Formats: sequence, structure tokens, C-alpha cells
Amino acid sequence: MSESALSPLPDLPPPPPALLSGAALFLDFDGTLAPIADTPDGVVVDGELLDLLAQLQGALVGRLAIVSGRSIATLRSLGLGDFLLAGTHGLELAHPGKAIEGPARLPAVDEAEAAFHAFADGKPGLLVERKTISVGLHFRGAPQWAEEADDLARRIAARSGLALQLGKMLVELRPGGADKGSAVRALMEKAPMSGGTPLFIGDDVTDEEGFAAAAELGGAGILVGPPRNTAAAFSLEQVAAVRHYLSQGAVRDI
Repeated sequence: MSESALSPLPDLPPPPPALLSGAALFLDFDGTLAPIADTPDGVVVDGELLDLLAQLQGALVGRLAIVSGRSIATLRSLGLGDFLLAGTHGLELAHPGKAIEGPARLPAVDEAEAAFHAFADGKPGLLVERKTISVGLHFRGAPQWAEEADDLARRIAARSGLALQLGKMLVELRPGGADKGSAVRALMEKAPMSGGTPLFIGDDVTDEEGFAAAAELGGAGILVGPPRNTAAAFSLEQVAAVRHYLSQGAVRDI
């Protein structure tokens, strides 16, 4: 296929305006606040990031939430327990110091985990990630297995009724009924997020529902990374740009 026959990439949305003091800030974690690591446990949350998030939380009168595909247990183990958290793509919610609200782990997830392990056995680079109520199969270290991993996950989802979640070099199986958009809507209905203008920052296709929900509620999404078709109105180039944007002095008044 000639280069001229390829579909052109969409234009990258413009940079976001200065962060408003009235914002209700929703932040993805991997690829947004921290660079994506080769393995899920390869991410380190540094003190500078924690300080920045704490400052923003204070400036926004608590209207800051981390919305991630990771479980809340993992987010807390990374040192993020002082913040409002939505984990496992919106299936779990937790306020600082409070119990996690979410469904129990289903037997079908355990069966899917066993199938992922059987598939990954003897294939270096594949990694099965057990989460609290879901399971992921990472193929970042073995991209040649991407098509087979996707096919396996789809077959398991079809027979088990689990929801298939696609991510960056990842397939995940989990209960349905929630996504990052539903997490935004649920959190915007109550304190501390209610009354703010929702702003969702994320990098993955799993963040698109969050972008759309923020826009529906009068706010906007900010895409992190290269151009693609997106519901986000604004963009930032990479994790470093996100941190710079968030740290640009005090948030300004509306």
C-alpha cells in the first residue's frame, strides 16, 4: 500500500487552557501520571508526584480523583491512598481511609486467569496480572502473541459473560457494568467532586469514556500522547507535560 493510500492521522487537539480553581480533576495513572513500565510492578510513585497531587487536592478543595484500570488495592500500595480512587475501570470506588466499594471476585475471573496462565506458559514475555476482581494478560514483552491473546480473551468473554477490556498491549477480563465514564458520572454526583467542572486527563483508549462523560457534564478531556480519533478536546504530549501542566503555579480562579 502506498503512503498516499494510508488514512492520515487526525490532528492533535490543542493544549489545554490554564487549570481552573473550579475544576473537578480526574486523572488516569499509567501513561498519564507515571510512564508506562515494562511490567505492572515496575512503576514507582515518586515523592514529587505525591506532593504535587496533595497540593492540587488542597487547591481544588478535594476535587481530585485518580481513575485507573489498576485495582484500588494496588493504587493504595503505590502510595496513593490519600486520594479519592476509582479502580478497575470504575468497578471499584474508595475515599481516603474508607473501605473499597465494589463487587466480589467472580469464579469466572479465576477460570479466565487459569486460561491466561495456560496460554502464557512457555511463552517468554507474556505476563498474567491478577487484580482484585479482574485479570489481565500483558504482551508488551512479546508482541508477536498479540493476535492470539486477543482471540483467546474474546473467546473466554463470549462463553463466560465477562467484559473484555482492551488496553495498551493488554487484554483484560472483568465484570461488566462500569467504565471510566460511569466512574466520572458517579463521582460527580457527590462530594467532593460535585459542583466542579470535570476535567479528565488520560492516555489510553480506556480513557475515552472518561473524556466523553466529562464533556457531557460540561467539562472536557485531555489526551496524553500521539494523535488518534478521540473525544478529548485538548492534548498534552507526554507524562512530563502532564506534570508540568499540573504544576504551573496555583490554579486560577474562574
